[in-house]
Amino acid sequence: MKNFEALFLAFNRWLLIAILGLMSLIIFTNVGLRYLTNESLPWAEEVARHLMIWLTFVGCGPVLRYGGHIAIDNLQDALPTPWARALRGFIGLLMLGVFGFFIYFGWEYMDRTQYQLTPATQVSFAYIYAALPVGMAMSLVHCLLIMREYIAHRRFASDAHFDASASASL
Repeated sequence: MKNFEALFLAFNRWLLIAILGLMSLIIFTNVGLRYLTNESLPWAEEVARHLMIWLTFVGCGPVLRYGGHIAIDNLQDALPTPWARALRGFIGLLMLGVFGFFIYFGWEYMDRTQYQLTPATQVSFAYIYAALPVGMAMSLVHCLLIMREYIAHRRFASDAHFDASASASL
């Protein structure tokens, strides 16, 4: 299972790197062309916006793994350990339900918009809105991979890069 987790996390990270790199390249090229030739790529801002949507939803899972989303911990800090674990279990079930909800309705939304085309690139909006079910499915997998440690000990997965830099600075 650890091998699958490492491969899945590496895939997710490289996908994020590719999306961010492509978005940066498009925007940099468009700005350069605008200043050097007084012309710009008519599709650049649209594609960059759609890549930002993909970046947001695909990046949701890795942020969840490391506890990077906003959380209110006061209640579980005030509760005895067994009650705090039960609360975290309930929160975990809620998260799984939310991910399932977004996967299902994201798929429905894709189906409803499949014949609408983007203005500049004439691509089906279903490809852009696919970011929601894909990103939430990936977040669901990340959530399942960290759930046991989160519920039992309120621990999130640690980042190898963060751990190396933290131990080097001590």
